Parts: sequence; structure tokens; C-alpha cells
Amino acid sequence: MAEEVLTRRDGAVLTITFNRPEVYNAFNRELHAALHEALTEAADDAVRAVVITGSGKGFCAGQDLKEFGSVSDSIGDALEQTYHPNVRAVRSLAKPVIAAVNGPAAGAGLSFACACDLRIASSGATFVPGFIGIGLVPDAGGTWFVHRLVGFARAFEWMSTNRRLSAAEALEWGLVSEVVDADAFDGRVAELAAEWAARPTLAIGRTKQLFEHAYAAALDDQLALEAKLQQESVGTADFKEGVDAFLEKRSPEFTGA
Repeated sequence: MAEEVLTRRDGAVLTITFNRPEVYNAFNRELHAALHEALTEAADDAVRAVVITGSGKGFCAGQDLKEFGSVSDSIGDALEQTYHPNVRAVRSLAKPVIAAVNGPAAGAGLSFACACDLRIASSGATFVPGFIGIGLVPDAGGTWFVHRLVGFARAFEWMSTNRRLSAAEALEWGLVSEVVDADAFDGRVAELAAEWAARPTLAIGRTKQLFEHAYAAALDDQLALEAKLQQESVGTADFKEGVDAFLEKRSPEFTGA
């Protein structure tokens, strides 16, 4: 694994850490390649929850502008070679992906955090659209994810004004699900990831698939997909364990199978 990204396994939890702290973990091609390798590792069935965070004081400052200036090919081609595969990889993982936003998330770093399934923020985290500040439009899926999280009107105003959002404001908006004091942040992230890893992974992955499909689906198509995935789910060991635990009045012990 390249030094730009670090990975650590704690039981069924895989933690992926952006590791360019000297530039607030800004994206460059090496980081993209290392992240893609880490997300490939995350697809392992033994991994039941994924945490993505940053080293040092930042989550991710977005694109490294020093490298951006050297892009001679089509920007669209560059995005397709770097950001897009990793955004798709996060969305296709059939397990929960948690963005542990430990500090500033800006530009494409913000977009990437929003591509994750849930976000927990340190009290010192900030959220900055970034793009409009240098005369660009949001990319890396930013427009797709942000308006689904906070609503169309609020998303447009925020993305177009470059307002810096505090962790408390992000919680109020529903952009993050929890804010934790910086001193307790790492412990709470580990606790939350372990909780998600203990849940019925296949059912969570299928629930993720259903919500993804629902954005553009007709009702009958959604009902059909629900029925199909429910049929698959009733044959799992986790379903049997869940029913047995309910009948025996005990807590279930899911295995993700």
C-alpha cells in the first residue's frame, strides 16, 4: 500500500486513512491509486464496516492544486481516471462506509465525505464547498450527494456561496449524524464502527442498494426490487439468527452471512 493511504484492520472494521497531512490530505494521483487499492481490500467479505478518515489536522482539502495545474488532458478524462472510480467503489460496497471527518473537508474532500453512507464529525471539523471560490463547479459527485442530504435550495445556496460550515451547523443541517469532542473522537469512531460491523451486513448492503435505486425508480420497480432482495435475505444465516434471538428473547449475534 502506498504511503499516501494507510489501512488498518480491527476485527471486521477496515480503517482507511488519507495520509498527506502536510497538505491537509489533498488528492493527487498517487492518493487516488492508493485509495482505489484500499477500497478493493474493503470489498473482502471479512470486512463488515469501513471507516475513512484523514491523518493530521484535516480530513481532506480536495484537489492538490499544484497537480491540477499540470493536467494537460481533458479535465473530464482526468476526473474519470481518478475521482469517479473511487466514488463508484464507495457506493458499490455492500457494507456501511463511515466518513470520520476529523478536520476540514473541502472541495472534492467534501464531495467524497458525502459519498459515504454516514458522517461523524469532530467538533473541530469544518465543511467548505471550495469549488466556487476558484471559479469552478462542484465535481466528484458533490452536486448529486449534497442536494440529497440537505435539500435542493440549501445545497445550491451553500455550494454557490462557499460558506464555511461548522460541525455544529453540519449536524443541524443533517449533513452529519453526530458531532464528538475532538479529544473523544477516535474512541467514538471505533465504537460506532464496531456497532455497524456487528449488524447483519448482507441486509445493510441490500438496504443501501434499495435506497440507491429508489432515487430514480418508479414505485412498481422499487416494489419488485424489494421483493427480490427480501427473497434473497430470508435465506441468510443472519435472518435465522435474528428470528431465533427474537423468539429466545436474547440479543442476536450476526455474522454477516
